[in-house]
Amino acid sequence: MDFVFEQIRVGGDRNFGYLIGDRSAGVAALVDPSFSPEAVVERATAQGLKPAYIVNTHGHGDHINGNAKAKELTGAPVCAFHDSPVAPDEKLYDGSILTVGDYALRFLHTPGHCADHLVIHLEEQACALTGDLIFVGKVGGTGSEEAARIEWASLQRVLKELPGETTLWPGHDYGCRPASTLAWERANNPFLGAPDLASFLRLKLEWPEFKKKHGLK
Repeated sequence: MDFVFEQIRVGGDRNFGYLIGDRSAGVAALVDPSFSPEAVVERATAQGLKPAYIVNTHGHGDHINGNAKAKELTGAPVCAFHDSPVAPDEKLYDGSILTVGDYALRFLHTPGHCADHLVIHLEEQACALTGDLIFVGKVGGTGSEEAARIEWASLQRVLKELPGETTLWPGHDYGCRPASTLAWERANNPFLGAPDLASFLRLKLEWPEFKKKHGLK
């Protein structure tokens, strides 16, 4: 099989980095190498892949702090949303596509958790890297009601545009398992199951008590 996809534990606050590659073409993208860029590059080397891109889902420090080292080790450009604190070498926009050999990474601008957040969708492989937008059973934190409203809109877009069988690969291991599907999250994630914006905002406010009541971490 030519498609290479690895979820890599990179330290920090249970952060995940990812390796996406085409073994036939010998190229790869490194996603959020963060605290362990050497480990992510090492996995690319083990798979016989040359990193062509370093991609950030968003510009928070715990996702971008490995960029410089990853770039030093690989010479690959850093790719992130055009209006990102990362100041990327290659600017991404809503709908941008990066090709890794025969595989296409399509980017959806999904603000809320932060203004520059991107979800990476590989349509043909039915998977999406959700960064800090969707975790298993949870969603990304927001610092204000305005940000929560924006996040709600981003979540509704993902629910509308991505098929239910899409596997979801988050930026942190915050749930009961390291990955999920959009259909499972729609059915079980209380935030994605919120029937309207008002319910979503109320759950955001009541989340500490909700977690305690339901035995969630």
